[in-house]
Parts: sequence; structure tokens; C-alpha cells
Amino acid sequence: MAEETIYEGMKRRGFSRREFLNTCSVIAASLGLSQLPFVNGQTFAQDSTSQKAVTDLVAATLKSKPKLPVIWIEIQSCTGCSEALTRSHSPSLKDLVLNHISVEYHETLSAAAGFQLEENKQKIMKEYNGKYVLVIEGSIPLADDGIYCVIGGRTSVDILKEAAAGAAAVISTGNCAAFGGIPHANPNPTDAVGVWKIITDKPVLNIPGCPAIPEVFTATLVHFLIFGALPELDSLNRPKAFYGNTIHDRCYRRPFYEAGKFALSFDDEAAQKGHCLYKLGCKGPITYNSCAVMKWDGGLSFPIQSGHPCLGCSEPNFWDGGGFYQGLSAPIEKPELVAVGAVAAAGAAVGLGMAMANNLKKKHLHKEQE
Repeated sequence: MAEETIYEGMKRRGFSRREFLNTCSVIAASLGLSQLPFVNGQTFAQDSTSQKAVTDLVAATLKSKPKLPVIWIEIQSCTGCSEALTRSHSPSLKDLVLNHISVEYHETLSAAAGFQLEENKQKIMKEYNGKYVLVIEGSIPLADDGIYCVIGGRTSVDILKEAAAGAAAVISTGNCAAFGGIPHANPNPTDAVGVWKIITDKPVLNIPGCPAIPEVFTATLVHFLIFGALPELDSLNRPKAFYGNTIHDRCYRRPFYEAGKFALSFDDEAAQKGHCLYKLGCKGPITYNSCAVMKWDGGLSFPIQSGHPCLGCSEPNFWDGGGFYQGLSAPIEKPELVAVGAVAAAGAAVGLGMAMANNLKKKHLHKEQE
């Protein structure tokens, strides 16, 4: 008997044709396609015609594919990424789980527990071998043969390798799973590492952050559902659609940075006026993420908007990266103040020149960091 497709399941639950197409439009928008030059070799311009083409592609996929099985394993984690996922807005976790994916295993969200849950995981890994997506939350301890994280008498390393063996792809959500995160901080007593240091024979995608932005995770998962492949990745295996620019590139406080106006303490007059937090240790210039654009809690705010400098939580070694609130994040030059009355063309030329210099500097720093 053929598996029920996503569209058939939605119809069975009472979705109208209009509601189905509206869902497809929301999914198309959530994929971040406006930031991508192409998907699967097909170019999508930022216009209504191409957006309709993407929506049609999503609709065709949902009509032909069953739900995507997902196995979610937590290792050395605080469950913060799972908590963040429950607050995803577009698509929401409820919409994602009920209509598009099937979460077959999750220690926190699953109704079952213990032997029953473990037996279901083994069943899914066998039935959907090569088809399910494995999501890992938390770092992997390697010290002393992995004894610092033992679940059901087995080390997390063994559990990870077993689950990854039959996965179509592996998604590491959060800085811990991606780069080791807080457990990886000095002196790193458990020798914690990210998933991609262990799983090298499967495609591994990193969605770092502490926690990861939930909409970035859901959009990436939906991308795999629609296209059957991971999106284009950067050198750290992060999706370029969401990690292609620094927070500094899109920060609304950047004009203050360019004007040389900085807060020197959290309660001085400059801070109250919303000036740049660079001299309070903001890591925005060297942190690649979408916080300044997507924000959190449905676009409500993000750390810099709430008056807190960026900690660089989507970068490797962020916990030890220069310390919080101490010093500057990177030696990136800023343009000199333009005298009042200077022509706009001169300002534009300075801005363009400094932008090019800063981009080169950021690339150099990023390569050193890697």
C-alpha cells in the first residue's frame, strides 16, 4: 500500500484547495529563496513570476511526497534548541509536524519514553533506511572512550554513528552540535566536538547559534523535503541563505558605527541613544547569521536591538573568542567622520571603499578562524 502523500493527509484533515495553496506560498517564502541565486540548477529571480514558480514547485512536491521522517537525538545539550523550535513562527512547529514531517524520535517532545521510544527508533531506522533526516542537538564527548555521555548503557558516539549510518542527511542544530559549543570551551574536559568531526561519510549541515534561530532550522528542513537535497553551504557547512552575511552587515546600529558613535558602558548616554555596541565587545562584524534580519519571536527583536552586544554564538569557539564584553570584536576600520557639508558623492566613495576593505578584512579573519 502506497504511503499517504502530504497533500492527501492535509485533505483528510479538512484542508481546502485554497488553504493548501496558501500553505505552499508560506513554505516558498520560508525557504529563503530570495537570498539564493539558484536551487537545483534553476534560477529564481526576485519577482512575482519566479515566486509563483517556486510555489508551484512546492505544491507539486507536497502532492507527490509522503511526510519526511525525522529522528532527533539530544546529547551534551541544554535542550535550548528544542525549546527554541517550539517557538518557530514560519512555519510553526505545529504546522511542520502535523503537515510536513513525522518526528519519529525526540526524547523531549515524544509522548512515549524508555524502551517503547527506543524500539520505535530502531524500527524507523530500518524501515526508512536512507530516507530519514537525523537531527543532532548537543556536542559529542570523545574523552575516555566517550563515557561522559552514556545513554541506556551506550556512549553517545555509538548512538550517533548508528543513527547516522542510515540517514539521508544529518542536521546539527545549535553551536554545540555544530562546533562543540559551551562544552567545547576551555579546558574542554570531555573533549567535546561537533558532529561533522565524527560523521564524515554523510552530508552534514550545521545550523549554529545558542540557540539556533528556529525559522532557520524549519526552513532548512523544508528545503530538504521539497528539493531532496541540502541547500548551498559555506565553508563551515552552514546554509548560505542564512549565514551569507555578518550581523554587522545588516545591523540597524551600523550608521552609528560608521559615524564613530559608540556606547562605552551599558548605562551611558550613548547607550541610551542606541549608539553602536562595538566597544562593549559586540562580535557582529565577524559573526555570520540572520539575527539582524529574521530576529526572534516572530521578528520581535534580537540581542543588539535589546541593548546587548552580539556574542558571536554562531561561530566556532565563540565561548572563548575574546571574552564577553571585553575589547573589540575585530580590527575592522571605520571611515573617518565626514565634515558637515561634505558632498554626498564623497561620502558614498568613502563608504564604498571602506565596505570593500572591510569585506576583505572579514574574509581574511574568517579564514584564520577556520
